[in-house]
Amino acid sequence: MDESSGVGVLDKAAMVLAALESGPMTLAGLVQSTGLARPTAHRLAVALEHHRLVGRDLQGRFVLGPRLAELAASAGEDRLLSTAGPILARLRDITGESAQLYRRQGDVRVCVAAADRPSGLRDSIPVGSQLSMSAGSAAQVLLAWEEPDRLQRGLVNATFSAVGLTGVRRRGWAQSVAERESGVASVSAPVRSPGGKVIAAVSVSGPIERLSRQPGRLHAPAVTAAADRLSEVLRRSGGGE
Repeated sequence: MDESSGVGVLDKAAMVLAALESGPMTLAGLVQSTGLARPTAHRLAVALEHHRLVGRDLQGRFVLGPRLAELAASAGEDRLLSTAGPILARLRDITGESAQLYRRQGDVRVCVAAADRPSGLRDSIPVGSQLSMSAGSAAQVLLAWEEPDRLQRGLVNATFSAVGLTGVRRRGWAQSVAERESGVASVSAPVRSPGGKVIAAVSVSGPIERLSRQPGRLHAPAVTAAADRLSEVLRRSGGGE
């Protein structure tokens, strides 16, 4: 390592993780790569394994553990949320409607970021709100690319159909008119992780009298562009799942 932090055991643990970055290693390989004494390398690797920062492959060699991927995903979510603010604000300004970012949590979708239209009639969704996965364009987007069994389960009480979700996948966006709430229309598009998984939905929503009964015609290009921008930020930073 280039520098010592002054906390010896952490420096040595970091050396073990750095060594494993190049691939699976036996204990002898760890000793050679890190320069640590064999008992020290073994003790640290086993301790890191206890915390799931290190794992074992089928040959029993030490590898980087699943906890690192979980932490990376959390960091990716932080990047998603920190980047979402300006992108949603721009989407609001372009469309003149309130913009939201939703993530799925089990059987609900949660508004994790929002930029409200500043005045006049608007659809205001407070951050932290839990909405149904059975109605609304964001629910369609969050369900449309799921595995077939999860998709079928999600359709049981939904106001939309499997045929409708096929259309969502083909177009790359969804629209809804009075699905979630009477008088409200919305348009949503998917945000994808670097691996291509749909991890969130960007939406604009507002009264039907402004968005019309074909809100996608008005706002699908802007919503899709905002969702693609968020996906690109995650791809460049390596965040997401």
